[in-house]
Amino acid sequence: MTDPAPLFTDAALDAIFPPERTHAFFDALYGDAEDGAYDIRLRFHKAEGNTWQFFFHLLQRPGKCLACNLTYGLPQVFIRHPVIALPRLVEELCAQAGVRPTSWNLGSTQEISRSLHRIPLTIHVQTTS
Repeated sequence: MTDPAPLFTDAALDAIFPPERTHAFFDALYGDAEDGAYDIRLRFHKAEGNTWQFFFHLLQRPGKCLACNLTYGLPQVFIRHPVIALPRLVEELCAQAGVRPTSWNLGSTQEISRSLHRIPLTIHVQTTS
């Protein structure tokens, strides 16, 4: 399998997981998209063999407190939430590279800084040869 990194630029991932999805997520949670303390972006990190590593970046919004929010429970919310739609998202990411997912998992929230938390998404793929 060739390196998938060129397929997963920030612009390409913003098309697959658009910034508007953050608004829909908070609208579903709180009834108002403006109540969210962060924006969600999907970013590619690396590929090693048949394992791909992405991160959901949780970026603090101006005037909001990311550290004050309950980001540590988000992996369980993301797994079930229809706006995030993880199973469909994993399928779409794999389709971009012409491979099938064999499994995937969402890791625990990592605090990188006061303004950035991230949630790892690991996808194991099988080539369709």
